[in-house]
Amino acid sequence: MPDMDDFTLPEEALPSGSAGAGTSAGDDEQTLVTREGLKKLQDELDHLKKTRRQEVAQRLKEAISYGDLSENSEYEEAKNEQAFVEGRVLELERKIKNAKIIAEKTAHKTVEIGSTVTVRNKTSRDEPESYTIVGATEADPIENKISNESPLGKAFLSKKSGDSVEVVAPGGTFRFEILKVA
Repeated sequence: MPDMDDFTLPEEALPSGSAGAGTSAGDDEQTLVTREGLKKLQDELDHLKKTRRQEVAQRLKEAISYGDLSENSEYEEAKNEQAFVEGRVLELERKIKNAKIIAEKTAHKTVEIGSTVTVRNKTSRDEPESYTIVGATEADPIENKISNESPLGKAFLSKKSGDSVEVVAPGGTFRFEILKVA
Protein backbone atom coordinates (compact mmCIF):
# COMPACT_ATOMS: atom_id res chain seq x y z
CA MET A 1 0.00 0.00 0.00
CA PRO A 2 1.55 3.37 -0.98
CA ASP A 3 2.35 5.91 1.67
CA MET A 4 -0.13 8.81 1.58
CA ASP A 5 2.81 11.25 1.68
CA ASP A 6 3.62 10.11 -1.87
CA PHE A 7 0.34 11.62 -3.05
CA THR A 8 0.01 14.97 -1.34
CA LEU A 9 -1.75 17.79 -3.10
CA PRO A 10 -0.08 21.07 -3.92
CA GLU A 11 -1.81 23.98 -2.17
CA GLU A 12 -3.22 25.29 -5.46
CA ALA A 13 -5.12 22.00 -5.92
CA LEU A 14 -6.98 22.43 -2.64
CA PRO A 15 -10.32 24.26 -2.50
CA SER A 16 -9.81 28.00 -2.05
CA GLY A 17 -9.43 29.07 1.54
CA SER A 18 -8.34 25.63 2.72
CA ALA A 19 -4.56 26.06 2.49
CA GLY A 20 -2.80 26.90 5.72
CA ALA A 21 -3.90 26.33 9.25
CA GLY A 22 -7.23 27.91 10.12
CA THR A 23 -6.99 30.87 7.78
CA SER A 24 -10.38 30.54 6.12
CA ALA A 25 -12.92 33.23 6.94
CA GLY A 26 -15.52 30.52 7.67
CA ASP A 27 -13.34 28.74 10.25
CA ASP A 28 -15.21 30.23 13.21
CA GLU A 29 -18.66 29.65 11.75
CA GLN A 30 -20.68 27.30 13.96
CA THR A 31 -22.14 24.12 12.50
CA LEU A 32 -25.47 23.42 14.18
CA VAL A 33 -26.10 19.67 14.34
CA THR A 34 -27.95 17.09 16.37
CA ARG A 35 -25.97 14.30 18.02
CA GLU A 36 -27.11 12.01 15.20
CA GLY A 37 -25.95 14.52 12.59
CA LEU A 38 -22.54 14.89 14.23
CA LYS A 39 -22.15 11.11 14.23
CA LYS A 40 -22.94 11.02 10.49
CA LEU A 41 -20.30 13.69 9.83
CA GLN A 42 -17.73 11.79 11.91
CA ASP A 43 -18.59 8.49 10.16
CA GLU A 44 -18.18 10.10 6.73
CA LEU A 45 -14.85 11.64 7.76
CA ASP A 46 -13.64 8.31 9.10
CA HIS A 47 -14.65 6.55 5.85
CA LEU A 48 -12.88 9.16 3.72
CA LYS A 49 -9.68 8.99 5.76
CA LYS A 50 -9.48 5.22 6.18
CA THR A 51 -11.01 3.90 2.98
CA ARG A 52 -11.38 6.47 0.20
CA ARG A 53 -7.86 7.90 0.57
CA GLN A 54 -6.40 4.41 0.19
CA GLU A 55 -8.59 3.65 -2.84
CA VAL A 56 -7.59 6.90 -4.54
CA ALA A 57 -3.91 6.35 -3.72
CA GLN A 58 -4.13 2.91 -5.34
CA ARG A 59 -5.80 4.39 -8.45
CA LEU A 60 -3.04 7.00 -8.67
CA LYS A 61 -0.36 4.35 -8.33
CA GLU A 62 -1.96 2.29 -11.12
CA ALA A 63 -2.38 5.32 -13.37
CA ILE A 64 1.26 6.34 -12.86
CA SER A 65 2.34 2.84 -13.86
CA TYR A 66 0.76 3.39 -17.31
CA GLY A 67 3.52 5.88 -18.11
CA ASP A 68 3.27 9.23 -19.95
CA LEU A 69 1.20 11.33 -17.50
CA SER A 70 0.57 14.13 -20.00
CA GLU A 71 -1.97 12.02 -21.93
CA ASN A 72 -3.13 9.74 -19.14
CA SER A 73 -6.84 10.25 -18.46
CA GLU A 74 -6.84 7.72 -15.60
CA TYR A 75 -4.18 9.80 -13.86
CA GLU A 76 -6.16 13.03 -14.35
CA GLU A 77 -9.36 11.40 -13.02
CA ALA A 78 -7.53 10.00 -9.99
CA LYS A 79 -5.95 13.42 -9.28
CA ASN A 80 -9.38 15.07 -9.51
CA GLU A 81 -10.89 12.45 -7.21
CA GLN A 82 -8.04 12.95 -4.74
CA ALA A 83 -8.64 16.71 -4.75
CA PHE A 84 -12.35 16.12 -4.09
CA VAL A 85 -11.69 13.67 -1.24
CA GLU A 86 -9.12 15.95 0.40
CA GLY A 87 -11.41 18.97 0.03
CA ARG A 88 -14.28 17.06 1.63
CA VAL A 89 -11.99 15.90 4.47
CA LEU A 90 -11.05 19.53 5.18
CA GLU A 91 -14.69 20.61 5.04
CA LEU A 92 -15.82 17.83 7.42
CA GLU A 93 -12.95 18.50 9.84
CA ARG A 94 -13.95 22.20 9.94
CA LYS A 95 -17.62 21.37 10.48
CA ILE A 96 -16.84 18.87 13.25
CA LYS A 97 -14.39 21.27 14.92
CA ASN A 98 -17.03 24.01 14.92
CA ALA A 99 -19.99 21.74 15.71
CA LYS A 100 -22.52 22.92 18.23
CA ILE A 101 -24.90 20.21 19.38
CA ILE A 102 -28.54 21.22 19.19
CA ALA A 103 -30.05 20.52 22.58
CA GLU A 104 -32.94 18.10 22.35
CA LYS A 105 -35.66 19.41 24.62
CA THR A 106 -38.71 17.57 25.83
CA ALA A 107 -41.13 20.50 25.85
CA HIS A 108 -41.14 23.42 23.44
CA LYS A 109 -43.37 26.44 23.66
CA THR A 110 -41.88 28.10 20.60
CA VAL A 111 -40.24 26.75 17.47
CA GLU A 112 -36.45 26.64 17.72
CA ILE A 113 -33.65 24.60 16.21
CA GLY A 114 -34.31 20.99 17.17
CA SER A 115 -38.10 21.47 17.35
CA THR A 116 -40.54 19.38 15.38
CA VAL A 117 -43.34 21.58 14.13
CA THR A 118 -46.64 20.36 12.68
CA VAL A 119 -48.19 22.80 10.22
CA ARG A 120 -51.07 23.04 7.79
CA ASN A 121 -50.51 24.82 4.49
CA LYS A 122 -53.46 27.22 4.42
CA THR A 123 -52.68 28.25 0.84
CA SER A 124 -53.27 24.81 -0.66
CA ARG A 125 -55.33 23.24 2.16
CA ASP A 126 -53.02 20.21 2.25
CA GLU A 127 -52.99 17.69 5.08
CA PRO A 128 -50.83 18.71 8.07
CA GLU A 129 -47.12 17.98 7.77
CA SER A 130 -44.40 17.81 10.40
CA TYR A 131 -40.91 19.24 9.97
CA THR A 132 -37.87 19.13 12.20
CA ILE A 133 -35.87 22.35 12.22
CA VAL A 134 -32.15 21.53 11.96
CA GLY A 135 -28.91 23.29 11.05
CA ALA A 136 -28.06 23.63 7.36
CA THR A 137 -25.60 20.72 7.52
CA GLU A 138 -28.34 18.22 8.41
CA ALA A 139 -31.13 19.55 6.21
CA ASP A 140 -32.84 16.74 4.29
CA PRO A 141 -36.22 17.61 2.77
CA ILE A 142 -36.93 13.93 2.01
CA GLU A 143 -36.83 13.23 5.76
CA ASN A 144 -38.74 16.49 6.50
CA LYS A 145 -35.65 18.02 8.13
CA ILE A 146 -35.52 21.66 7.09
CA SER A 147 -32.74 24.14 7.65
CA ASN A 148 -33.14 27.01 10.06
CA GLU A 149 -31.73 29.11 7.18
CA SER A 150 -34.40 28.08 4.64
CA PRO A 151 -37.42 30.32 4.01
CA LEU A 152 -39.69 27.86 5.89
CA GLY A 153 -37.24 27.36 8.74
CA LYS A 154 -36.71 31.10 9.21
CA ALA A 155 -40.45 31.77 9.16
CA PHE A 156 -41.26 29.08 11.74
CA LEU A 157 -38.55 30.05 14.26
CA SER A 158 -39.87 31.72 17.45
CA LYS A 159 -43.49 30.97 16.55
CA LYS A 160 -45.87 28.93 18.72
CA SER A 161 -48.98 26.77 18.30
CA GLY A 162 -51.87 28.70 16.79
CA ASP A 163 -49.66 31.25 15.00
CA SER A 164 -50.12 31.92 11.30
CA VAL A 165 -46.99 32.36 9.21
CA GLU A 166 -46.53 33.76 5.74
CA VAL A 167 -43.55 32.39 3.83
CA VAL A 168 -42.11 33.99 0.73
CA ALA A 169 -40.28 31.25 -1.16
CA PRO A 170 -39.01 30.81 -4.71
CA GLY A 171 -42.27 28.96 -5.52
CA GLY A 172 -44.46 31.85 -4.33
CA THR A 173 -46.00 33.05 -1.09
CA PHE A 174 -47.52 30.47 1.24
CA ARG A 175 -49.50 30.73 4.47
CA PHE A 176 -49.11 28.16 7.23
CA GLU A 177 -50.85 27.60 10.52
CA ILE A 178 -48.69 26.11 13.26
CA LEU A 179 -50.68 23.28 14.84
CA LYS A 180 -48.15 21.79 17.24
CA VAL A 181 -44.59 22.38 18.49
CA ALA A 182 -42.69 19.47 19.98
